[in-house]
Amino acid sequence: MSVNPHAAFDESVLEMIERSPIGAAPNTPSHRDALTRLYASHQVYADADYKDGHVTVRSLATRPSFHASNLDALIAGTIAPDALETNARIFDRYVASLPADRRSKAEARRLDVAGRPAHHRKHGGVIAHDPVHSLFLVPGAGPNVGLPGNYLYGSVLQLSVDPALSGWSLHIHDSDDGAARCDVPSMTSVLEKFQEVLASAPFAMSELVALGFRML
Repeated sequence: MSVNPHAAFDESVLEMIERSPIGAAPNTPSHRDALTRLYASHQVYADADYKDGHVTVRSLATRPSFHASNLDALIAGTIAPDALETNARIFDRYVASLPADRRSKAEARRLDVAGRPAHHRKHGGVIAHDPVHSLFLVPGAGPNVGLPGNYLYGSVLQLSVDPALSGWSLHIHDSDDGAARCDVPSMTSVLEKFQEVLASAPFAMSELVALGFRML
């Protein structure tokens, strides 16, 4: 059985990063080589909170994910779309989880990430609902760093409210232009796919290809 000759040194670099308040590692050739291996094996990502810092996947594994707490009830048909936890409330919970010094930076992305509240339209006394657009945030990184706290954000999207045009999609984004998408045919399948995403976090966005996502 082969033994990785770099395992002990790479482990020491992981521990250095985790002990450092800014995710730093020494800038020597051997440490740079170790970082290259750790990035390639998805054990370390660039830190969204500290320039030139790093963050380990095992430290991100202790951080929570955020999504509508009653999304499964919507998919099961036991609540109406109006009862779904709002994107604003989900984003509030994410911001509250961050250290105080990172919250203002996160708040600056609120409109991009959570969007504006939906306004339902009335036609002849009947309310026309917009398709479901439900926010979630999970720890990880994409081609670019994540949001403050090293979070990716995404949406569970209903492609049409018309049953004849049924279809759902999952979109995931980093802090810039990195994005991935997976389309599925039904509410049941979108919940199953979403649960796979939650169970896989933290992850590098490129790893989602194994779950049927395509990079955009």
